[in-house]
Amino acid sequence: MKSFLKIFLLVVLALVALKLLPLTLALGCLIAIVLAGLVVLGLGVTVVLSPLWVPALVVAGLVSLIVRAGRRTA
Repeated sequence: MKSFLKIFLLVVLALVALKLLPLTLALGCLIAIVLAGLVVLGLGVTVVLSPLWVPALVVAGLVSLIVRAGRRTA
């Protein structure tokens, strides 16, 4: 009797999974589209703000070189 109940529950779970498959697939596609849009938006923001962060990186690099050159070795 126990094995019949286990098989019956597995069949019921499989049927529920098959019924929910289109919903799960649609939700997965929607999430993928939203994430792709966020990646594109992030790249767009990076490109738009590049006149600000590229000179900031250059200044930070120069400061790092000056500080490293000023250190004395032990």
